[in-house]
Amino acid sequence: MGFFEKLKAGLAKTKNAVLHRADALFRALSGEIGDDFYDELEEILILADFGAETAEEILDALRDKVRDERIMNGEDARRALREILTGMIQSDGLEMDLSKTPAAILMIGVNGVGKTTSIAKIAHFLKEQGKTVLLAAGDTFRAAAIEQLGIWAERVGVDMIAQADGADPAAVVFDAASAAKKRGADVLIVDTAGRLHNKKNLMDELAKIRRVLDRELPDTSREILLVLDATTGQNAVSQAKEFSRAAGITGLVLTKLDGTAKGGIVFSLKKELGVPVKFIGVGEGMDDLRPFDPEAFVSALFE
Repeated sequence: MGFFEKLKAGLAKTKNAVLHRADALFRALSGEIGDDFYDELEEILILADFGAETAEEILDALRDKVRDERIMNGEDARRALREILTGMIQSDGLEMDLSKTPAAILMIGVNGVGKTTSIAKIAHFLKEQGKTVLLAAGDTFRAAAIEQLGIWAERVGVDMIAQADGADPAAVVFDAASAAKKRGADVLIVDTAGRLHNKKNLMDELAKIRRVLDRELPDTSREILLVLDATTGQNAVSQAKEFSRAAGITGLVLTKLDGTAKGGIVFSLKKELGVPVKFIGVGEGMDDLRPFDPEAFVSALFE
């Protein structure tokens, strides 16, 4: 099964639970499109976790298209909605910039969102592209985090730099950056603590790690990716805002889209943060996390 087919299957809960109502709504359209249509479509979008403000923006854009293009049938209205949705999540910077090596990818996110497995899957993806990847076990606070990342590193076939539990994460990153330079690695992926005692601790820890990377890898490419669990819906937006303020994220990794009817969260995140989704996950397999393709995503919702 290709990734597009997996994507369609992964988004089935969103499509079947909510968006099939939109299909029925469009099929029933004939003649002038009135307020009842827009009211029902708004409810559908909100149920799919687009968020109230995002849904309103979509409806305003659809009203404009309907008026400007004189749309009076369901097929054309459906096409117009697809165009609007695709445009909303198109963005510069969808692809990671790893051009200046050894590039560093800083992975952040709360415990339980799938950060460790996402690191492994991104490492696997990069290795498939012929890149040499090194992992840094910077989550030294959570019990078994280093061991878990080590197991994944072995499965993927990449090296990992680690110290003992409780070690200074910045010291781990220093060792890893030195090793990446010495070994000529293409990409260094840094795991970080999913939760510290308070927000200030989290911000301070991330700032220390970034300072080490700035000092040791000053002229290399940098990505800061926030991993979010799609099943948490609008809570993911709240998490993203907090981390964005703390870490200046460059992109999002959205996991577990196959386990939720809240696929609209992709649109809400883009509107609220203005940060591109760079990877999406629709399964447990090593190949089930792939770069985000806006057109394929919208097509999977509608086909």
